[in-house]
Amino acid sequence: MCPLPILRFKKRTQGLPSGTQVEFLADDPSGRRDLQALCEITGHRIEWIREEDSGVLRYRICLA
Repeated sequence: MCPLPILRFKKRTQGLPSGTQVEFLADDPSGRRDLQALCEITGHRIEWIREEDSGVLRYRICLA
């Protein structure tokens, strides 16, 4: 229940070219809201969200 995964995502994707597609996995229920907020700020686009086993959500994100 913390923003650390979102902050790590932001750091690891900095400098990647626009249009790069990355996947992000989260098991934190607030992760979806935090990731959507980050995407609104940065211009990234969430392509899809899939629920995996054990409540893990897999996001496909296209970087701006």
